[in-house]
Amino acid sequence: MTDLVVKSCGPMTSLQDRGRLGYQGFGVSPSGAMDRRALAMANALVGNAPETAAVEFMNLGGAFICEGGDLHLALVGAGCALSIDGAPVDPQTSVVLKEGQSLEVGHPRTGTFAYLAVAGGFAVEPELGSLSFHLRSRLGGLKGAPLKAGDRLPCRPESQDREPMQLALDPPEESGPIRVMMGPQDDYFTQETIRTFLESEFAISPQADRMGFQLTGPRLEHAKGFNIVSDGIVDGHIQVPGSGQPIVLMRDRQTAGGYPKIATMISADLARFAQMRPGMSVRFKAVERDEAVAAACRLKEWMGSLPSSLTPVRFALTTEHLLSRNLIGGTVDALAPATTDPND
Repeated sequence: MTDLVVKSCGPMTSLQDRGRLGYQGFGVSPSGAMDRRALAMANALVGNAPETAAVEFMNLGGAFICEGGDLHLALVGAGCALSIDGAPVDPQTSVVLKEGQSLEVGHPRTGTFAYLAVAGGFAVEPELGSLSFHLRSRLGGLKGAPLKAGDRLPCRPESQDREPMQLALDPPEESGPIRVMMGPQDDYFTQETIRTFLESEFAISPQADRMGFQLTGPRLEHAKGFNIVSDGIVDGHIQVPGSGQPIVLMRDRQTAGGYPKIATMISADLARFAQMRPGMSVRFKAVERDEAVAAACRLKEWMGSLPSSLTPVRFALTTEHLLSRNLIGGTVDALAPATTDPND
């Protein structure tokens, strides 16, 4: 079996897929990739299903080496640069990492999260149906832990040989404020506070991780106190504790909470928000359910179109590239007698 061996990586480099679904009623957080668009793009480039587990990088890159065979892989997200043995790989392009070659993932330049997908996926045993690593419960990942130097990621063999591919399709970026649906506890806030929430600018705090992004900005005053009977939490809930500073709950969130939630971020904007860095400004816009559903449908349709948007990589006809290819399918002897035998 071919292994992808970790030479170096950041402390929150981990395996992430769609998430651990169906267990929230038992107190198990779903976890999963922070940017499912980038995860789907990386997987499409190597022929995987969009939710297949990949290596997620947060804030930092990493370095790897291939042992035991070749690997077809791709990196997408956050403007991270990819290189093999020091040679750069074009963005949104898959590549074959040959045995003994080293791969380096650069630091994120335009966001926070990037994904490295390997054709066939990783041969790691799932926990509760998912490989997604959840820090606080130590579920998933590689033996219940994030990746570290020296770890070996076993990779499943590909069902067929694949040529490197490129993807020219960009995510359906929505510009402007992050869209939210008000509630479920917006009645715990005055209309003036709700106007402040929707008309003000907030900043991403340095206290931002996979569990939640704390925001700084105008204080959001409570009308009926800041304690409620704990109820269920979903991705994108925006809760307001006693400090009056909102917290956007993300993939590693708790499953229930006792602070009122002024609004809920729509699912189609979660990835865009997740890629925002500390210090960046964010504004919110209230939308109705129909717009939220339509945006989710557009995103689903776009993700479904990824495989049909791939084209083969067009390599430059350099001597180095030509020598790396098997261009000869056989030989003939010009001096040998001619034959009419169809089996020759």
